Amino acid sequence: MFRMRSLHAVLAAGAAGLALAAAGCGSPSTSSSSPAPAASSGAGGTASAAAGSLAGKTIALVGYGSANPWGAAFNKQFESQLASTGVKITDLTTMVSGTQVQYMAQAIADKPALIVLAVLDTKAMVVPIEQAKQAGIPVLVFDGPTDPSVASDVMSVLSDNQALGEYAAENLIQGLKGQGRKSANIIVLTGTKSMLVTQDRMIGFDKVMSTVPQYKVVAEEDANWDPTLSGQDARQLLAKYGCSGVQAAYGMADYMALPIIQAARQAGCAVNGKTGMIVTSSNCFKAGIASIEAGQLYGTATEDPITIANQTATYVIQYLTGQNPPKHETVQEYRITAANVAQYAAQCSHA
Repeated sequence: MFRMRSLHAVLAAGAAGLALAAAGCGSPSTSSSSPAPAASSGAGGTASAAAGSLAGKTIALVGYGSANPWGAAFNKQFESQLASTGVKITDLTTMVSGTQVQYMAQAIADKPALIVLAVLDTKAMVVPIEQAKQAGIPVLVFDGPTDPSVASDVMSVLSDNQALGEYAAENLIQGLKGQGRKSANIIVLTGTKSMLVTQDRMIGFDKVMSTVPQYKVVAEEDANWDPTLSGQDARQLLAKYGCSGVQAAYGMADYMALPIIQAARQAGCAVNGKTGMIVTSSNCFKAGIASIEAGQLYGTATEDPITIANQTATYVIQYLTGQNPPKHETVQEYRITAANVAQYAAQCSHA
């Protein structure tokens, strides 16, 4: 999928452009001020700020597969932002955790200058990360964290997933209280439960929901970040509980929440408004923004793939040119409802 591109501009200009692109999509914050370890020589040679070029270096992208909407948007943007640097990106993307373990082994054997990793199965990726460290190959993790046992062995550019879960709960509570509901049943369709991305969102979600015990989660299903599976799960849950038995729903991504809305409407259930089902997401896409504007999806949050792709690409350039970025960075996230959707429409509409 990815291929070598020629060097079109000096790296200083490229890095500045990336920084501006990241700032335009969202304001990143750093969670650690300690610099990342120095870049290893690897197959791409020692990174040199003076040289001002990444041409000839290789990055192994062991990320989300493009069959996933978020992964597809991230991969395209990440490649685009690094295209002018001359770096070669080896595409080792997948949505199958077992395959990802195999791809990590392949990446380690190839000895790239850097492995850029999105963790699909937190526990399964512990040993491969340890093996990369032993081989002297640096690893940059994006989106979701690693197992705590190897967190110090990697660099990271992470989404604030606990905040995203909190925002989802706040959206549901606001919507249900706005309808005057004294009680409510909620269904939740999560991303892959083996990922800390998912687990951290549920920690935030459950924390906020615990403040309103009158609103209860009656079902929580692993929909594996899959829009088709989300629709199937929603139909089954609505068949089980009926329209009167579900007052709210949380689908972790817009492309998971929208199938819930579709399933509800097919079942004859009202959505949003004064009495309809309140549905929220916790990371945004163009279709989700349009649904909020149309009065169907109650709310979402940022964590769009373009913002984090820009910030990750910027980090790659800084690291491989010896600029010593902070070892760990966290992307700032924002809650979105109809009240402020116009503020985030542009950021969320690139994918």
